Amino acid sequence: MSTECSSYYNTDGVFVEAFSCPKPGSAAFAIYCCGFNDVKYCCNDPNSFFPYEYGYMWWLSVGALVGLSIAAVVLLAFLITVCVLCYLFIATKPSRLDNGLPLRAP
Repeated sequence: MSTECSSYYNTDGVFVEAFSCPKPGSAAFAIYCCGFNDVKYCCNDPNSFFPYEYGYMWWLSVGALVGLSIAAVVLLAFLITVCVLCYLFIATKPSRLDNGLPLRAP
């Protein structure tokens, strides 16, 4: 089984002739033509769009999770601080006005 990749112009404007997959000298299981209008290649997954591995995506995901976790912890600390300060403000509020001077006649 083989598929045909049509000819195309790459990003440098160079014309690339049509070829069939798998290419001679490449993996025998790469039987599908994958890619875009300006880059085509043989692959083993007909839904593949990129000619490179997805390992970098894992590190981006880990980095995003770490960043979001740190942001969540900072937000939680801020909310706890605001709640504690509000409680202290309400709990330590004097019940009556005291100007510090006794109102007794001498």
